[in-house]
Amino acid sequence: MNGPIRHLAAVITLLFSALFVAVTYIQVIARADLEDHPRNLRTQVKERSRERGQILAGSTVVARSEPAEGTYPFLRSYPLGPMYAPVTGYFGVNLQPFGLEGLQSEYLSGTHDSLFLPSLGSLLTGEQAKGATIETTINPEAQKAAWDELEDQRGAVIALDPRTGAILAMVSRPSYNPNRLAVHDTGAAYEAYQKLNADQLQPLLNRALRQTYPPGSTFKIVTAAAALADGWQARSRENVNGSKSLRLPGTNHRVRNSGGHGCFGGRPTLLQAFAASCNTTFAQLAMELGNDKMRDQAEKFGFGLELSVPQTVTPSVFADGDLDQSQLALSGLGQLNVRTTPLQVAMLAAAVANDGVLMRPNLIRRVVSANGKTVSEPGPEELSTAVSPDVADQLADMMKAAVQSPQGTGSAARIPGVEVAGKTGTAQTGTTDDTAPHTWFTSFAPVDDPQVAVAVVVENGGLAGNEGYGGTVAAPIADAVTRAVLKR
Repeated sequence: MNGPIRHLAAVITLLFSALFVAVTYIQVIARADLEDHPRNLRTQVKERSRERGQILAGSTVVARSEPAEGTYPFLRSYPLGPMYAPVTGYFGVNLQPFGLEGLQSEYLSGTHDSLFLPSLGSLLTGEQAKGATIETTINPEAQKAAWDELEDQRGAVIALDPRTGAILAMVSRPSYNPNRLAVHDTGAAYEAYQKLNADQLQPLLNRALRQTYPPGSTFKIVTAAAALADGWQARSRENVNGSKSLRLPGTNHRVRNSGGHGCFGGRPTLLQAFAASCNTTFAQLAMELGNDKMRDQAEKFGFGLELSVPQTVTPSVFADGDLDQSQLALSGLGQLNVRTTPLQVAMLAAAVANDGVLMRPNLIRRVVSANGKTVSEPGPEELSTAVSPDVADQLADMMKAAVQSPQGTGSAARIPGVEVAGKTGTAQTGTTDDTAPHTWFTSFAPVDDPQVAVAVVVENGGLAGNEGYGGTVAAPIADAVTRAVLKR
């Protein structure tokens, strides 16, 4: 073989090698991304020619496919639209599927490996294959109560079954109507998405899972847990600071209690200080406990964890690096750089309610094929032991006092005949002095047989603005959700 022929052979070999690499990349490595790409019209037509499964909350249908005319024989429909948008997400023609519609798309479309035999059976009988049904853990009554009570205020509500981690309610406001993103008119769907995406109020954001806030005094649950684990006792006055103000070391600033008063004559028990939400007490505790004990306790409650429920959850943050004494004091009050999702705050109450054991939050009860067979059923899973049973008992007493005692700041969450345990929070936002604080409340009930743990955040005091407090704005919302779960 002479030189030119060898050169030509080498070029041809190189071209075939490049072609082989490209085909391998397209067919194997990039296959999933290309199939899922919103501009892949062939995949769109294929997916939308099959009837997707329903998404249920109890027996309530919150997402379904309806017959349609035109290129696509089915149109995705959301009967309760904005109320369930943080749960369902949306499934459109030219938009990437979002929420459960995206995360559970293989089940809903019937293409998951576990659905091969049911799909094969449909082909053999000549029937149109259908997707699987997703049964969520949402309690429809609790969801409606959360939605109705939050009204037109910005914020979020989330409720858990502390025994299993099942998410019983998940509401975020403002919300959006997923039906407008599911229309077959691609221009209208894209325009609707662009408008939502540009909205400064962020209606597409699931605040319950994805937004973090300063938790304010709800974080005193963590500070109290760290203190009890370190030997403090809930009903002891020893070393408990109840003064009306506390100077932050190295600064001219002072921490003050609400109203500027001392707590119980300056000598409260830890339980009394918690019930009345005494800032000086918990600022002093955080300084005495130090960085390591405070951070360790926060992490045991779930701070820093990367979770999915299956939607992705933004990790909550205690603080970065070593804090000085004044920073520790403010962090112990849930201020400074402490940031939490509403889900994380609900996890605090849920862990206390469950004898100190923190369960993994979960939104999926089970997946059922079109022929009625259960193909997936996630069971309860322990995440951690946040506190010992003894510490959990003391924390439960302290949280109960915050609702049931005359000095408690959470009296708006009382339910006749039911013992409710909770904690209020009013969190400075760290923006400007005239910006209203966020209002919080978290609780669980009944104390002797916990069935629900709730967290509520209302941004900037909601309709009450600067006059709003956790006990007056957020607690009544949690109360309504709790009553819905307990059928009171």
